[in-house]
Amino acid sequence: MTRRYLGKPENPWGLLFQASSAPLFGIALIIRRFLGAMRLHHLVSVYLNCAILAAAAAQSCGSEGVAVQVLGSGGPELQDKRASSSYLVWEDGRARALVDAGGGSALRFGESGAQMSQLDVLLFTHFHVDHSADFPALIKSSWFEDRTRPLPIYGPVGNDFMPSTTEFVNDFFGEKRGAYRYLSELLVPGEKSSYKILPHNVVGSTKPTAVFRSGDLAVSAVRVVHGQVPALAWRIELGNKVIVFSGDTNGEDGGLTQLATNADLFIAHNAVPEDAAGIERSLHMPPSIIGQIAGNAHVRHLVLSHRMLRTLGTENQTQSEIKKRFSGPVEFANDLDCFPVR
Repeated sequence: MTRRYLGKPENPWGLLFQASSAPLFGIALIIRRFLGAMRLHHLVSVYLNCAILAAAAAQSCGSEGVAVQVLGSGGPELQDKRASSSYLVWEDGRARALVDAGGGSALRFGESGAQMSQLDVLLFTHFHVDHSADFPALIKSSWFEDRTRPLPIYGPVGNDFMPSTTEFVNDFFGEKRGAYRYLSELLVPGEKSSYKILPHNVVGSTKPTAVFRSGDLAVSAVRVVHGQVPALAWRIELGNKVIVFSGDTNGEDGGLTQLATNADLFIAHNAVPEDAAGIERSLHMPPSIIGQIAGNAHVRHLVLSHRMLRTLGTENQTQSEIKKRFSGPVEFANDLDCFPVR
């Protein structure tokens, strides 16, 4: 009867010792098990080394200069095995700004080595679930840190379909009807807490509008078209570097091109393929529009994120369409990728 080994991997050297004292008819079987165990130990070692290197890389993003770390490169589908949209802006090892907080991004935030106490500002492009679901988890985490200054939060106004930024935050942390009102001390004036979250509504227009400044960090926004959902694109100027986040948009109205003008890094959402039609096309930019905006805005580096199942696997076609209109470097984002801004 063949034994089943359900515990930890066998010691290959122990197996070799067995072979030295086993009958001849069993030596071949033991040697085969020995070689299999050696391969398993090698694979485990390789896996652990890769995991350690990946963790080290995740926690070293932006250690010098300005960089963007992609916390979530996916969309709302769980099958893409990616966290949903979220981006972290680093400067000299400090997390300065967070753009969106889709599902799974709170875990990626922790893996990045960032601290909520470091952030100067949190920005939302809009309040679809895949851009905002992990917001309360991040705020809860901040409650355990030593933050002592307010955390400004900026996002779009509301309408009949979506809450405004102030409504969104109050729906979580309001003292009377908030889903997590046990944390209302972080929001409600007069309640004792180490710091306050300060939500602000941004109306936005087709012209870039200055929204926030803190030291060498300046933030501006434009209104973008994402169906009937109020949405914004964001431009972050940090030192002498410019980063633009398209958020979800079909690329109409022209404001995004103005916002992205001369950006060092443009992160655009690649949520639909070139042949998209119907509702999905009315919500998102196909590659040709991304390339057109990047080219007209003279951006220096284009990164494609918000990669959904319908665009995963179409990278060659996507890049081909973009290259017809944009001659600069194009990269596809994955979770925890780090893009230094040069």
